[in-house]
Amino acid sequence: MGYPRKLTRRFRAFDNFAISFTIINIISGIFSSFGFGMNAGGPRVLVFGWIAVSILVLFIGASMAEITSAYPTSGALYFSAGKLAKRHKGAWSWYTGWLNFVGQVGGTAATGYAAATFIQAFLAMQWPSYQVSEQRTVLITAAILLVQALANTYTVHLVAILNRISVWWLLVGMVVIVVALTVLPEHHRSASFVTHFANNTGFTNGLYGALLGLLVTSWTFTGFDGSFHMSEETVGATVNAPKGIMRAIGYSAVAGLVLMLALVYAIRDYSAEASADAPPVQILIDALGTGTAKFLLLIVIGAMLFCGLANMTSNTRQIFAFSRDGAMPGSRWWHSVSARTRTPVKAVWLAAACSLVLVIPGWWSHTAFTAIVSVNVVGLFLAYGVPIFLRLRLDTFEPGPWNLGRWGRPVAAVAVVWIVLSNVLFMLPQASPITPGSFNYAPIALAVVLVIATVWWFATARHRFQGPVSYGRPDEVAAMDLI
Repeated sequence: MGYPRKLTRRFRAFDNFAISFTIINIISGIFSSFGFGMNAGGPRVLVFGWIAVSILVLFIGASMAEITSAYPTSGALYFSAGKLAKRHKGAWSWYTGWLNFVGQVGGTAATGYAAATFIQAFLAMQWPSYQVSEQRTVLITAAILLVQALANTYTVHLVAILNRISVWWLLVGMVVIVVALTVLPEHHRSASFVTHFANNTGFTNGLYGALLGLLVTSWTFTGFDGSFHMSEETVGATVNAPKGIMRAIGYSAVAGLVLMLALVYAIRDYSAEASADAPPVQILIDALGTGTAKFLLLIVIGAMLFCGLANMTSNTRQIFAFSRDGAMPGSRWWHSVSARTRTPVKAVWLAAACSLVLVIPGWWSHTAFTAIVSVNVVGLFLAYGVPIFLRLRLDTFEPGPWNLGRWGRPVAAVAVVWIVLSNVLFMLPQASPITPGSFNYAPIALAVVLVIATVWWFATARHRFQGPVSYGRPDEVAAMDLI
């Protein structure tokens, strides 16, 4: 790919799969968004929407996996965008990189904040005198980011071990939750309850409410570009990295459907649980009692912490690669690698600091925090869509060992269409009446990012950034590896 080796290949096939599977994190995604789905379509959309959107995400994953096999680098999306563009390679690469960066920082911040919220819910259950506050949520999030940054600072080997543990935590944890919700409650909903429809969004149009409910699955399935970003540290990356993407999405789709069904059939008082501060937690309490609910809540919190750790790892590699090509302020700092740990330590702490900056507005307003991190999903899926779209425009795409053959273009076309439609949904109003507290700030947040990137591009970046940099011929780069 034209770069001298700085990172070590210590990720095996399972490790590469583990990072995307952990970032997707069905437990974290479903538990943090289940309440929204109960009010936007109900069980009918939660279950059948999960199946439909999972299939569409597989199209996106397959197209990304094909590109990953052709360009297995830490730069991932922005690198491949620069290589696949017919013209204006620097501009395509620039915008893709910044969308990916902002989306990943937002994902790390959002996951940490969600974990802090659930930690406070657990503390309030354990000690009723504990007072939940926005300020404490921010402080707990800061502590979480600190621990995750420390973990990412010490060797790729440690991160790989933690990601392996996280896979088993997720799988065993899901089994425990599902079995508890299946066996312990004295009452379950009838089989037909899966077709129950509810629209509590405030909008009278039921179809619109149902479309909003599809977002539950969409925002769960983010972050599978982690396998792409870790490809420079993966053995046999041209095959193992694309396989990691596909396995992470496929296994998450099946396991997530099982977990979704278990929660749906355990619902007792629909209206009361749907309006609770944390609907899935209330479902656990009503169905299993406070003691068991607290135990299961610890599993959920652990899953969220593992998710944030993997998210920060992926975020760090994107910063490292983007800086390697001179696309970030202070690039020479952020693409340096520790001689002792062989990890981009400075990029780790930049990722943690940027995530903390996004969390700080939550000190005063939960709405302000939500407004900023809502660009997470929009930024990521737009970054996913750009190289797939550019691959569609190419008459001659040179695939890697893992490829879709003649199905590559049709699959890419479906992926692009769904990315466009889902991003439109993410930017539409999600509750009525529309007030400062319920307003969807995602379009504004995205516009701010694009305006800053555009001004920066035309002011200085277009003169110095021409896309991915080549350090020389393969033999010259190989010689640099030995230095």
